[in-house]
Amino acid sequence: MMKILKVLGITLVFVILLGLTSGLYLNFALPNVGVAPELKVKKTTQTVERGRYLANHVTVCMDCHSTRDWNAFGGPIVPGSEGRGGEHFDKKAGFPGNIYSTNLTPYKLSSWTDGEIYRAITSGVGKDGHALFPVMGYQRFGKMSKDDVFSIIAYLRTLKPIKNDTPAPDLDFPVNLLNKLGPKQPEHSDMPALSDTVHYGGYLVNAAGCVDCHSKQEKGVIVAGSEFGGGMEFILPAGVIRAPNITMDKATGIGNWTKDMFVRRFKTHTNSESKPAKLSAGQLNSPMPWTMYGGMTEIDLGAIFAYLKTLKNQNNKVTVISYAK
Repeated sequence: MMKILKVLGITLVFVILLGLTSGLYLNFALPNVGVAPELKVKKTTQTVERGRYLANHVTVCMDCHSTRDWNAFGGPIVPGSEGRGGEHFDKKAGFPGNIYSTNLTPYKLSSWTDGEIYRAITSGVGKDGHALFPVMGYQRFGKMSKDDVFSIIAYLRTLKPIKNDTPAPDLDFPVNLLNKLGPKQPEHSDMPALSDTVHYGGYLVNAAGCVDCHSKQEKGVIVAGSEFGGGMEFILPAGVIRAPNITMDKATGIGNWTKDMFVRRFKTHTNSESKPAKLSAGQLNSPMPWTMYGGMTEIDLGAIFAYLKTLKNQNNKVTVISYAK
């Protein structure tokens, strides 16, 4: 009996030491993607305009890092708030703590080097070395071309400085430790030629993060096999909005759509005669930044549609809106 207790005691001590060692490693050794590279991004008219297009209409950095008017359909950006940060992702919305989007204007980033901004965008590590929460899509931005990332950095340097200090993230345990496992070195790819429509569309789909919302998620991780089939839930005070199925399944997805229908669905929100509809009190809003994605060129939207046509169909009927009882 004493021998068994001794073995159990040794095992318990070993497990405790292993847990402490693992915790210390996660807390102090990670993230480990190396120091920010030394680089100086060239700020030309071409690179700034490319960055403006990407940040506002493809990667939609300005979506989270600005103030959105949630009293209008699609939550369009409040003019003059571009890049100020402050959007709050909290437990009520299903997040493990409190996360705030950071200020991307020169008020905040003037003290950052181009290399530090690059590392944050592509590897998920802040200036001070902390791991960014992956509501910021660094894992997909790290798959974009370096030139496109550099263009975004060039554009951010041109934003109007807005004084707005945002709170530091406050993640629940053990997410605050596990979050340190996410950052990794980027794996850049070249941007395909526009003539290579499907691969070019795939490049845009990655940059835009379509799969992040249009899939089922459990604890912030996409459920394998559900990609693009819809189902991610956005928990709002008045109810729940779910992302629809965007595969070509004819019964539950967009298999009956034409390319023109797909393009018009976005362009409806950006034509000169269209203004985002005002919503009544308690009416559920779409988290999809329609006016931002609608600013993509018709060529780019068409390429996205061409890529979506190559995906495996998902027979998944999604109830998009559910009001709270």
